[in-house]
Amino acid sequence: MQDLWSYVFTVFMAFFAIMNPIINIPIFVKLTEGVNEKKKKAISKTSVIVAFVIVVAFILIGQYIFQVFGLTIPAFKVFGGILIFYIGFEMLQSKKSVIHSNEKEKFDEGIAISPLAIPILAGPGTIVTAMNFVVDVSFFRIFLTILIFAFVTSLTYLAFIYSKYIIKFVGKKNFVIIGKIMGLILGVLGANMLIVGIKLAFEI
Repeated sequence: MQDLWSYVFTVFMAFFAIMNPIINIPIFVKLTEGVNEKKKKAISKTSVIVAFVIVVAFILIGQYIFQVFGLTIPAFKVFGGILIFYIGFEMLQSKKSVIHSNEKEKFDEGIAISPLAIPILAGPGTIVTAMNFVVDVSFFRIFLTILIFAFVTSLTYLAFIYSKYIIKFVGKKNFVIIGKIMGLILGVLGANMLIVGIKLAFEI
């Protein structure tokens, strides 16, 4: 029983660290800037559902997906790294992100899929982490892994829809600072993911 609880704690901490709901709030706020609450909820719901489906799919049939489509972890890391770096770079800028629409353009709700669901929530790190936890384990532990991931995605959804109140609690000015810091960290993470992908690809 103790071993089981240790497994649950380890899986939860791994998923929470890589999908940290609080850390993702500045990203969500930046991407949905100027959007009404109804759309924000819809985007939040879509992003976490898509992320959940993607990761669960890789948990269950990940190895087969990679084989069928000829996908590789290095390629996934390279593309994910570039996209995450770009988002981080935009968060550091004072000007409005090009991801957002202007008054003459319709807001692109596709951000719920990319970049929110993938690669921010269901990125290479999350997918690889999930797949690592289900290698040579019982069906019960696979089920537990999915359940734990569902819980973490639920926390992420709550963090997104209550981001307005969390920002008020933290303070808008402090959150702007946090957003800039997170932009820097996200850019570095993206660059690091890109470097790791290149190293893996060329076996450096």
